[in-house]
Amino acid sequence: MTPSELKNSILQLAIQGKLVEQRPDEGTGEELYRKIQSEKQALIKAGKIKKEKPLPEISDDEKPFDIPESWAWVRLGEISTYSHTKEKISANQITNSMWCLDLEDIEKDTGKILNICLTSERKIAGDKVKFYKGQILYSKLRPYLKKILTATGDGICSSEIVPFSTYGNIDSDFIVNYLKSPYVDFTINSVTYGVKMPRVGTDTMINLLVPLPPLAEQKRIVAKIEELLPLVDRYAEAWNRLETLNKRFPDDLKKSLLQLAIQGKLVPQLPDEGTGEELYRKIQSEKQSLIKAGKIKKEKPLPEISDDEKPLDIPESWRWVRFGDIFNIVSARRVHQSDWKTSGISFYRAREIAKLATDGIVDNELFITQELYNEFSKSGIPKSGDLMVTAVGTLGKTYIVKENDCFYYKDASVICLENYSQVCAEYIKFLMESDLLLNQIRSNSSGTTVATLTMVRMVEYIFPLPPLAEQKRIVAKLEEILPLCERLK
Repeated sequence: MTPSELKNSILQLAIQGKLVEQRPDEGTGEELYRKIQSEKQALIKAGKIKKEKPLPEISDDEKPFDIPESWAWVRLGEISTYSHTKEKISANQITNSMWCLDLEDIEKDTGKILNICLTSERKIAGDKVKFYKGQILYSKLRPYLKKILTATGDGICSSEIVPFSTYGNIDSDFIVNYLKSPYVDFTINSVTYGVKMPRVGTDTMINLLVPLPPLAEQKRIVAKIEELLPLVDRYAEAWNRLETLNKRFPDDLKKSLLQLAIQGKLVPQLPDEGTGEELYRKIQSEKQSLIKAGKIKKEKPLPEISDDEKPLDIPESWRWVRFGDIFNIVSARRVHQSDWKTSGISFYRAREIAKLATDGIVDNELFITQELYNEFSKSGIPKSGDLMVTAVGTLGKTYIVKENDCFYYKDASVICLENYSQVCAEYIKFLMESDLLLNQIRSNSSGTTVATLTMVRMVEYIFPLPPLAEQKRIVAKLEEILPLCERLK
């Protein structure tokens, strides 16, 4: 049960006479109702209130739920001044020391006062409505917000707030809690008028059915509600913490699994699969062959990885490496905006690569001509197994180029990791989602307004390199268990 459902349940039990016991010595609601009618007749005779048109009798069909025999069904207009003309005060009569209550000062659902402002602190325009300590203040605008309370002092308010009093010493807090109950909330909000600014009409309010207990029982009900609601608040705090944990749990679990994966704790190490050191030397040998063949450029040697740089322990059969040691890291040739077309070869920016990385599909609207693509292919285009990494905005989103992919990409917006087929591309994609890589990217990204990832920084990022066969086993295990994390969301 949510905190809101629990609170509503308490209020519903209260107005059905199920929250506290009934006591015969406290009288009945019918006796209280007759006393109220007698009081009203005396006020009419004294000229203090006007005689009102009688409200319709309450039929059995109207009664929405059962109440104790000692209670009585009445209409709000019979026991309150809701329909009476409100006392207005013109702008020139308003003094600086008056309490000026706006709807924004009232917390929704609870009716708590968030801010007490004097008229000297607000710009007052037009007439206001006066209210007095002990009156019920009811917001007829957007009643679903339940901005309802008992006034703690005298003041003025907008005409969207209706101040009214009750007869017969009816406990105003009992009526406030009743007006916040699920029954009233449903009844009123089903008949509000106005789409953008829904309001409840006076006729609806004065005809609203109210279950009336004896006075002493009203006070006991209010006392019980005031005893229980702080417990509901404490329950809400615990509930919200649990909800936060539940929402975070799938992502936290995924992070933990990725962390285990890059620490060599997700699958066992198998001696017959070789070592990361052997794989590293094989990649270096292949790079030298490609340099000798003129297919890639010779690069400046990268610095050795110091022990201080290594953020975690890895298996002895693995090796710490830099991206620049393993991949040829390149970016695209400049494509001017004037060369963007509405058909041809797909042209991807970071947003399209991120979409491909996440969903596997993208609705692309930018293209370049086949001729321009052919020209770029002479200096290198993405090939199957390469990894495209977003370098602006959401950094590090990684898409693995597929066999039949045919596209070009925006320079500085996307970085290409040319793979020599000695590293499992899916392992690197998972690696890019780990805190190890994300922390390096976040701490070293450049750009003051838009974060960017540069090739200069990318070549120096470090990661743990397992043997190729173990990389593939890690990927297989992650592909088996990560979908379970998604199902938890």
